[in-house]
Amino acid sequence: MTIDDVQAYMQETGRRARAAARVLAAATTAQKNAALEAMADILDRSREKLAGENRKDLEAGREKGLSDALLDRLELTPARIDTMIEGLRQIAALPDPIGEIFDLKYRPSGIQVGRMRVPLGVVGIIYESRPNVTADAAALCLKSGNATVLRGGSEAFHSNQAIAAAIREGLEKAGLPGDSVQVVQTTDRAAVGAMITLPEYIDVIIPRGGKGLIERISNEARVPVIKHLDGICHVYVDDEADPQKAFDVALNAKTQRYGTCNTMETLLVHDTVAADFLPRLAEAMWEKGVELRGCEKTRTILGEKCLPATEEDWDTEYLAPILSIRVVDGIDQAMEHIEAHSSRHTDAIVTENYTKARRFLQEVDSSSVMVNASTRFADGFEYGLGAEIGISTDKFHARGPVGLEGLTSVKFIVLGDGQVRQ
Repeated sequence: MTIDDVQAYMQETGRRARAAARVLAAATTAQKNAALEAMADILDRSREKLAGENRKDLEAGREKGLSDALLDRLELTPARIDTMIEGLRQIAALPDPIGEIFDLKYRPSGIQVGRMRVPLGVVGIIYESRPNVTADAAALCLKSGNATVLRGGSEAFHSNQAIAAAIREGLEKAGLPGDSVQVVQTTDRAAVGAMITLPEYIDVIIPRGGKGLIERISNEARVPVIKHLDGICHVYVDDEADPQKAFDVALNAKTQRYGTCNTMETLLVHDTVAADFLPRLAEAMWEKGVELRGCEKTRTILGEKCLPATEEDWDTEYLAPILSIRVVDGIDQAMEHIEAHSSRHTDAIVTENYTKARRFLQEVDSSSVMVNASTRFADGFEYGLGAEIGISTDKFHARGPVGLEGLTSVKFIVLGDGQVRQ
């Protein structure tokens, strides 16, 4: 395709999405749920096809030299297909936010003023690697009454198109427009540039991917953007932490999966417990192949096997089996480090001290703040949102995992009985 061809294709895609959005805004909860259940059934029946198309992407990715972390994100294992299907069914079971009326109050004039939850309209999502995002995003946008245009990464092209076919079939089976969910059918990078400059058709853009992609979209978009920047997540082990809880949380936060935005990248440990805590944890990390990079105090405890951490390490999202460790003198220094280096995604404290836990919750300015729990829980599915369309590190319009309510807006409604303003 030429640039003009891509622009024309995206214009037509946007036009069809806008037309579908008008239908979806009036769709009943029963229609939307029927479509979601149909999608889940079709994906369940299409496991072999999904796996086959995913293998094409994995083989191409290996030939291109994609890292192990990116290949992990790209792979559709049977368990991930199960989770994708379960996410569709869970979203179908969630309350429909559209049409909800709240804050309805009488005014002295006799009118009632309240607010109604409504769809955003057309949501554009640009994402890399993970093909499960195709199903998650489609489901959340559909249940919240939004049409969506999805532009996945070229590395997941075959997987995304296979999922898209199942989604379209499910929509049409439920009597809803197939254009309610459109997956861009070109890998041309010009499609992204066209997509983010279509405010007449697309109401909001949600980018999911590397820092470079998100910075480009934030700088060039003419459409409002809900940003998800990098996930530099911390766990702070306090001097009043339960040692076993701290061990379990830290090990899980780093090693349960390496290539995710809610994986711990920096461990902070109180200096009075570091000598007892770090050697046991380090052995467990090394057994799993994790490279450790530490401050001077950390290296004094762990020895030469722990590499020196640089200033750059504190600001790096590894998405790999690498962990930075810093020994701190208390909660204040831990929170100062987090303030300086966190990406405002997810940060956790392990402590049995209620007052310190409350301070951490109040003073750490991240989209998810946790006490005695792994950062890996910062996920829409784990939070009961059914799935997430992304994790926003912005403060507007949504923050944290973006589920159904994050994909809606509100309008004021006024109920009267002939009142006129005096």
